[in-house]
Amino acid sequence: MQPVEVLLIEDNAGDTLLIGQILAECQLPVRLHIARDGEQALQMLADVNMKPSLIVLDLNIPKISGNALLKRYPRRDVPVVVFSSSWNEREIEEALTLGACQYVQKPTDIQAFTDAVCGMILKWAGLPKGNVNRVST
Repeated sequence: MQPVEVLLIEDNAGDTLLIGQILAECQLPVRLHIARDGEQALQMLADVNMKPSLIVLDLNIPKISGNALLKRYPRRDVPVVVFSSSWNEREIEEALTLGACQYVQKPTDIQAFTDAVCGMILKWAGLPKGNVNRVST
């Protein structure tokens, strides 16, 4: 089975490491690409060879915020799941309005964090391109 390509846009090194370790244990094989800020993410997404099956986006990233990135990356054929610690309802609603297919609150419990990360991959990364439905939680 070919690994699914996932672009993780996350500036927190601890979360990035943890997500990488979790994905190594997921049911689907995953090739993880990491952008540490919004500018780097847009550069990576502009590369014709970068064809992610899923984008996992933190809202609170440097240089270009998560919601600003959603405004500047209007493609809808790749699902974007916001994975953030933000409780700001306005930020969450804006992300969903701008095209994120789901908002997942970063849990503090390690098992819940693991379940959330694997759940995102299993739910969204295996979808055929263009088959993106929005769900919030």
